[in-house]
Amino acid sequence: MSGGHAWTGVTVAAVIAGYALVSRRLSTTPVSSPMVFVGCGILLGPAGLGLLDLAHDAGPVLTLVEAALTLVLFTDAMTIRRRDLRIGGFLPLRLLAIGLPLTVGAGWLLAWPLLPGLSAWELALLAAVLAPTDAALGKDAVFNPRVPGVVRKGLNVESGLNDGLVLPFFVLFLAALPGTVTSQEGVHGVLWRTLVLSTVLGLAVGWAGGRLLDRSWASGWASRPWRQVFVPATAAVAYGLAAGTDGSGFIAAWVAGFAFALGLRTRPGAEEATDDRTAESAEFAEYLGGLLAALSFLVFGAVLLGPTLEHLTWRIAGYAVLSLTVVRMVPVALSLVRSGFRPRTVAYIGWFGPRGLASIVFGLLVVEEQVEGVGLIGAVVAATVGLSVLLHGLSAVLLSDRYGAWYEAAAAAVPGLREATAAPDEPGRGRVGHRGDGRSDPDV
Repeated sequence: MSGGHAWTGVTVAAVIAGYALVSRRLSTTPVSSPMVFVGCGILLGPAGLGLLDLAHDAGPVLTLVEAALTLVLFTDAMTIRRRDLRIGGFLPLRLLAIGLPLTVGAGWLLAWPLLPGLSAWELALLAAVLAPTDAALGKDAVFNPRVPGVVRKGLNVESGLNDGLVLPFFVLFLAALPGTVTSQEGVHGVLWRTLVLSTVLGLAVGWAGGRLLDRSWASGWASRPWRQVFVPATAAVAYGLAAGTDGSGFIAAWVAGFAFALGLRTRPGAEEATDDRTAESAEFAEYLGGLLAALSFLVFGAVLLGPTLEHLTWRIAGYAVLSLTVVRMVPVALSLVRSGFRPRTVAYIGWFGPRGLASIVFGLLVVEEQVEGVGLIGAVVAATVGLSVLLHGLSAVLLSDRYGAWYEAAAAAVPGLREATAAPDEPGRGRVGHRGDGRSDPDV
């Protein structure tokens, strides 16, 4: 290891150790872990100390963020159940089936006049990159007990699934762009390997992994620590097989998570026990995913956000603001028409659609694919995610308390309030927990 890389490693390790020492204290403040790591990343990047640079560290950077997203996709899918989609009058299903496509469309339309240097397909690719949400950036929005459980659960489920659902859009738009590595394979080849072959491989690996773990568990052959290690290993196998056949490792990992949970479910009528086993199995993968995600935010601050802030334009900043407001909130409002939710609830759900890890990874993949407008796309993604880290982190505590106070008063005054619908259970694990923030820790 060269001297420069050694100092970079020491500095990154020191940041992680420092945050670990104050993580519980910071969990009682509006300062989130993404805010801390993004800020430290800016200090370490070319805009600061110059210890981390995408031009020299592209390989390790991409490996890190891809590993983080792979674990996130697998464990998110693994812990989601079908009944979760039906809560609150199908709140998550509305957000995913109606809100997500509308968000991609709105992002594409609003980018057209603001970013004239990009082609139609590049604008569509940008919209897809910024469509998925990340609940970790506004964790109090889904953990504040004053907020109705149906809203918290709905946001958590949406965040856990929309990054996987947007993957086909991302791959297809990338394949449609001339001159990229993906486009050279042709749309039909991409569709076959990415959407079909990757899905089949993910289903096979996930189902086999779940069944094998179930048999080993029942026979008493596997110890608790190694049962938990088995989960990220299965995710890595699914990703590696798909990537090795020129497919999408992310789609394979996401599908494998669903199949893994199904393979682990063996006894009809024992859903509670199955949920406990699923949560126990995913525990180590979630903590590992949280650590990798925290490092990904640090890398993001260094290699994307820092350089972008030095050359920020009003067009980039304007689109970032619109992406977090109009592009997110209008589709959410349209998807919740006749849902029975009050306007304050619709506004709350619309605002808390932060952009985070998935957008970072997709943005770096665009850089790797050598898209013609990569400079502008990367800058817009960086500005949007950076603004989201700041605004959603700072507003989560204040707005969740205010909304919670309104809900308590409204529920007492209006019998049968839609927001008072009971959620299957509270979001104690999953998307937010495995992003490495102390608020999901039961000791906090």
